[in-house]
Amino acid sequence: MSRGMKRFVFSTVCTLLILVTGVAGGMLFLRYENKKESKKKPDALLTDYVSSLQHADYGAMYGMLDQQSQLNISLEDFTARNKNIYEGIEAEDIKAEITGVDLKDGEAAVTYQMSLNSLAGEVSFSNQAVFKKEKKAGYKLEWNDSMIFPELTKTDKVKVVTDKAERGNIYDRNGFLLAGKGTASSVGLVPGKMSQDSGKDVEKLGELLSISPENIQKKLSAGWVKEDSFVPLKTLKKADDFKLQSEHASEEDKKNKELQEQLLTIPGVLITDTAVRSYPLEEKGAHLIGYVQNVTSEDLEKHKGEDYLTDSVIGKNGMEGLYEKELKGTNGRTIFIADASGNSKKKLAVKPRTDGADITLTIDSALQSTIYDTFQEDKSCSVAMNPHTGEILALVSTPSYDDNDFILGMPADKWDSLNNDERKPLYNRFRQKFAPGSSFKPITAVVGLGSGAIDPNEDYGSTGLSWRKDESWGNYYVTTLHDSSPLNLENAFIYSNNIYFAKAALKIGYDDFMAGLNKLGFNQPLPFEISVAQSQYSNSDRIESEVQLADSGYGQGQMLVNPVHLAALYTMFANEGNVIQPVLKAEQNAAPKIWLQGACSAENANLVREDLIKVVSSEHGTGHAIMRSDIKLAGKTGTAEIKASKGDTTGTELGWFSVFTADPDTKSPLLLISMVEDVKNRGGSGYVVRKDKRILDSYLPVQ
Repeated sequence: MSRGMKRFVFSTVCTLLILVTGVAGGMLFLRYENKKESKKKPDALLTDYVSSLQHADYGAMYGMLDQQSQLNISLEDFTARNKNIYEGIEAEDIKAEITGVDLKDGEAAVTYQMSLNSLAGEVSFSNQAVFKKEKKAGYKLEWNDSMIFPELTKTDKVKVVTDKAERGNIYDRNGFLLAGKGTASSVGLVPGKMSQDSGKDVEKLGELLSISPENIQKKLSAGWVKEDSFVPLKTLKKADDFKLQSEHASEEDKKNKELQEQLLTIPGVLITDTAVRSYPLEEKGAHLIGYVQNVTSEDLEKHKGEDYLTDSVIGKNGMEGLYEKELKGTNGRTIFIADASGNSKKKLAVKPRTDGADITLTIDSALQSTIYDTFQEDKSCSVAMNPHTGEILALVSTPSYDDNDFILGMPADKWDSLNNDERKPLYNRFRQKFAPGSSFKPITAVVGLGSGAIDPNEDYGSTGLSWRKDESWGNYYVTTLHDSSPLNLENAFIYSNNIYFAKAALKIGYDDFMAGLNKLGFNQPLPFEISVAQSQYSNSDRIESEVQLADSGYGQGQMLVNPVHLAALYTMFANEGNVIQPVLKAEQNAAPKIWLQGACSAENANLVREDLIKVVSSEHGTGHAIMRSDIKLAGKTGTAEIKASKGDTTGTELGWFSVFTADPDTKSPLLLISMVEDVKNRGGSGYVVRKDKRILDSYLPVQ
């Protein structure tokens, strides 16, 4: 053997000796650790067991069991038993306080106080763990089901019963139900009463209900179905015979009645009452009230830990969504041990249910209905409020949809129809912002009077029906429909002269005009329960040209205002210059909240109010059509042009009218702002004035 080879063999032997020595050392170390573990006292072992339970480490818990216990239950069954119980009751904050240790003849009894939080509240009990000393392993836990709960045996189950909370109702100011318990018609089949050869009947039924015959057969073949079972197929709106006999019965109501009569001719069909969430105002309040729907998996994930069940409902929009937390309530839970027969053996925790709170709105359902009925054929929105308290009396968007359809299950064709309707019935207009036209002129006046740029008595001089500042404006002219002499603030309101307010805006100047509007809540959220679009005076962060400034003065340019915001601003003319905050939730004996204290001086507020009174009372006033001899009214019309460019002659027009009771002693104070799209060739703002007159006359009958 060569010297090199000898060195290689010697090196290899040395390496093997080192490896063997290392392994031996490791084995000695493991033995030492096991020996150290076996020396743990029973109380320390129980602490380890509870710690593993806290971390849901069921394998580690199983490893602490003695040999006999592991023969009695497999790791798989042990894990399933513990996991199902602890996770089923949503156990958290598990704690154990050891109260005593009794050592005797190789056995240790450890007494302890256990507590945990569950979905039914705290569970607390005294228990005892028995550890037996094994020769090599040291103390091991003698386990049975009573380690989970003292009264629990192998054949028992831990059950959770849920007592579902009732959803709160929504009422109007007069106690009229806006959302709450209602009754619908559940259409179903009783198998034992069906024809022997029911194939054709099922086909006809499927056609009437827009359900496939296969789907119907699938429901009939469910395991729970017996001959006398009622198998529900679809929920329909209840056919109200009283309503059908009235003049208010719609074509849809009549069709629903005919459908149900047809369904009852099919053998085996039964129609029975079923409880549902109901919206009595239907289309008249859909955008305001909203609706609920069954929770989705996304909802459950988003609202994890908020007590939603797989069959819960959740408010999707409107008041149902806004006040979801108050309306939903909290489910009650009872956790108990049940014996093999299912009988309650021991209650572990009980949490009583808390029903959802009822919500009362400031809405007047009668006024809401009147406004909807008046504008239902238009693309419009209206805001009605008490100008002195800020209470919102009506919020209407037309066209609309029936929120009950979302509860009953909206057919696909109807959903498609709503989405494809060019009038956008799902679109909530009172949350949006629009060009206000001349309805904005009182706001320009307030800013100008406050800055000193406007002298109400100054005559701007007649310029006819069109005007431009100078040649720098090119071919662009401000136009108006009516001229007057003198052209002062009062006449500018009465005749709604655009040229006056264009000149006024230029006198105010960029910075003061924008600063004045910022102080009136532009480019900021409105303090209101419903989130609405922020009003703006420019698409950028400022007004950028003289022409834009001039146009802004009479509510054009890039001026966009939310109707609720505009209604709130008009309250300053009825409240000595203070802007009242709009409110929608009724509060007992609540005092009006001032949103903008001293938005303008009392003197300027009263001056503008008197001019707005003349817009209605003067025979030349653009709002004269609404004049009443028994009530003092103030108002302002507005027609906003919506066009693609300054030279566009094919654009549409928005019609506005803002009117309020100007006498502080009026028994039922009202401020009403309405906006209607596409009023071009329909009378412009005059179209809106005439419709608002019908609403006002209904709400405030002539004395």
